[in-house]
Amino acid sequence: MRALHRHSHTCSLGADGRTRNGKMAADGGRSALPCAFSPKSRQFLALCAQDGRLRIWNTDSKTLQQEYVPSAHLSAACTCVTWGPCRASQEVPQRKRRKCDTGSAPEQSDLLALGTAAGSILIYSTVKGDIHCTLDGGHSGPVNCVQWHPDDSVLYSGSDDTHIAEWDLQTGKVRCKWKADRSAITSLCVSPDGKLLLSAGMTIKMWNLETKEVYRRFTGHSTMVTTLCFATTRPPDSNGLYFLSGAAHDRLLSVWQVRSDGKDKNSVVSFTLTDEPQNIDLQKSNSKEEAVRLSVVCKDGSLHLFEHFLNGPCKKPLSPTCSLQVSTTKGDSPVPVPLLAAALCADRQNLMLAYGHHLQPVIEKTPFNTSERHVCLNRDVQATLSLSVDTAVSKVKTPVINELKSKVLIPGLPGHKAPIKLTPNESEKRKKGQSTTEMSIEERLEQIELSVGGKGAGKGAASLQTDSFAVLLVQGLESKDEKILNKIFQTKKEMLIKNTVARIPPPAVLPLVEELSRRLQGHPFAALLIVQWFKAVLTQHTSYLSSLPDLVSQLGSVYHMIESRVKLYHQITRLHGKLYLIMTQVAASNSANKIGEVDHTAKLVYEEESSDEDEGSGDEGRPEDDSDDWEEDEAAMEVTEDKENHAEVDEDMNDDPKANGDSDMDPESEEE
Repeated sequence: MRALHRHSHTCSLGADGRTRNGKMAADGGRSALPCAFSPKSRQFLALCAQDGRLRIWNTDSKTLQQEYVPSAHLSAACTCVTWGPCRASQEVPQRKRRKCDTGSAPEQSDLLALGTAAGSILIYSTVKGDIHCTLDGGHSGPVNCVQWHPDDSVLYSGSDDTHIAEWDLQTGKVRCKWKADRSAITSLCVSPDGKLLLSAGMTIKMWNLETKEVYRRFTGHSTMVTTLCFATTRPPDSNGLYFLSGAAHDRLLSVWQVRSDGKDKNSVVSFTLTDEPQNIDLQKSNSKEEAVRLSVVCKDGSLHLFEHFLNGPCKKPLSPTCSLQVSTTKGDSPVPVPLLAAALCADRQNLMLAYGHHLQPVIEKTPFNTSERHVCLNRDVQATLSLSVDTAVSKVKTPVINELKSKVLIPGLPGHKAPIKLTPNESEKRKKGQSTTEMSIEERLEQIELSVGGKGAGKGAASLQTDSFAVLLVQGLESKDEKILNKIFQTKKEMLIKNTVARIPPPAVLPLVEELSRRLQGHPFAALLIVQWFKAVLTQHTSYLSSLPDLVSQLGSVYHMIESRVKLYHQITRLHGKLYLIMTQVAASNSANKIGEVDHTAKLVYEEESSDEDEGSGDEGRPEDDSDDWEEDEAAMEVTEDKENHAEVDEDMNDDPKANGDSDMDPESEEE
C-alpha cells in the first residue's frame, strides 16, 4: 500500500504551462484535475474543479483572484487548461483597467485555453474576467490537449476523434484539420521555433507544420502517452533537439533525441520516478554546456527534481537529485499532503508549490537545495487554509440567525419526516429516559446486522447483509476509516466474503488489494482472515486485474512478502520430519522397555474348598471317587480285550492244520 493517500488532483504540465486531464485511471476511474501556473512570473495558478468551475489564484497574495462558471460546466466539464503567451494581450480588446490590476497588467493580459468534454474550446481572458471567444465545430469528441503556437495567433488541439485541429484565433475558425493517429490524441507540443509539432496517442509522431506530414516516428511506450515537452531550443539539424515523454502507469520519463540521420528510434535518457508523472515543468537548455532542470509531480503526491546535461545517450536510468514531500501533523504522527502542481522560478533558486485540496489549495514559494537527496516540508495545513477570497469575487452572504426564535429540524423529529420505528429493545431503553438523542449511523448499522443475523434463513436477509457490507467496504476504502475496515475484515463467513467482494465496483478493487496487502504484513493471526479476502478478490475480479498494465508493481509487496514467508518452508518441513522420526523412535523404545518389565506374579489366585464337608452329598460332590472308578473300569476293559485277542489267536492256530490236511496226524509223527 502506498503510504500516501491521493485525491488525484494533479495533471500533466508542459514547459509553457500546458496541462491536460488524463484518462480514467485504473485505480478508481478518477482523472487528474487540470491545473497550471502562469508562465514566466508564476503569478497565477489556474485550476479547474470537478464541477467545471475555473478558479484563478494569486500566488503573491494567496487569494482567489477570479472565478468563472461556464454555462455548460456540468454537461461539458473542463478537460485541459493552457496558458497562452504573454503577448496575447495585443489580441484582447483594450479596455480601462481596474486600479487594483494596474501593477500586474502584463501578466493579466494572458489568455487561457480551456478544452471541454463537448469538443469545444473556450478562450478565457483574465483582463475581461470573461470568455473572449469560443471555438466550435472542430472536434466530434472530447478535447484532450491544447497547445499554443509561440509566434502566431494559432492554437492546436487534439481530441478523441483522432484528429488534430489548427485554429485561427483572429477568425475563430479551423485553418486545417487532419487525422493524426488510429487512437485518441492525448498530448501535443510545439517546438520552440514553431516549425515542428509533437503529437501522441499510443505512438509519438513529429509533424512538419508547413506540409502537415510526418517528420519522425517514435515508439517505446506500451500505454497511453500523457506528457510531451521539448527540452532544448537547438535546431534538429545539429542533433541537439531533445524532448521528453511520459505515459500512464509508467514510472520512467523517456528523453528522445531528434537526429538528422534518422537513427532516433530509441530513447537516449530515462528518469526514474516513484509513480506515473502528473505535473511537469522544466527549464530548457540552450546549449550543450547548459543543463536541463526538471520538476516532476508524481501521482503519489511527491516531487522529484532532476538536473542533467543532454549530450548523447545514457545507459542507466537517472535518479532524482532531490525528492520533496509535504506533510502535516495530525495528533502525534505526520500525515503526507499531496502536491497538486510545482513550477521552477526564473531565479533558479525557488520553487512554487501548490498542495492540499483543489477547492482551497495552499500556495507556497520555497527555496530548494539539491545537495539534500530527500526533503520533507512539515506544514500546518489547517492553520494555513483560512478562506481568503477577494471581496470582488466572493458574493456569499451569511444570514443573521436569531437563536431564540430559530427551530432546528432533525431527522426523526415531527415536522421533518415520520419518526423512525425502533426495535422493542431500543424503545424500552428510550422509555427509561437514559438518552433522548438521535440514533447514530453506527447504531443503525449494528441494528441491521443483528436483525439480519437473527433471521439468517432467508435469501433476502443474506443479500441485505451482503449489500450493506459491500457499501460499507467501499465507504471505508474511500474514507480510510480503520474502524469500519476492521469490523468488515473480521468476518469469517466464506460465502459472505465471496458475495461482498463480488458486489464491489471495479474502481474499488485496486484500493481493496492495497489495503489487504498492507494488512497481510501484520500479525500472522490476522493474515488468516485476510487470505480469505485475497482469495475472493483474485477469483472474482481476475479479468479486471489482468487488464491492469502495472499489476506486477501493485502486487510486488505481496509477492515479496509471500516469498519471504515461504522461503524457509522446505527447511522447516524437513526439520519437522526429522523431529517426527526422533519422537517416534523415542516412543517405540519407551514402549519396548515397558513390555520387558512385565510382572509375572499372578494377579488373582483361586482355591477350591475342602471335600471332607461333602462326603455325604452324592456322586456329584465326589469327583475323586469318580476318577478312581474310571481308572478301574479302564483296567477291566483292557483285561477283557487281551483275553479276546488270545482266544482269536488260538482259533486261528487250530484252523490252520485242518486246512492243510494235517489234522489226522499223530502227535508222534509230528515229533519225527
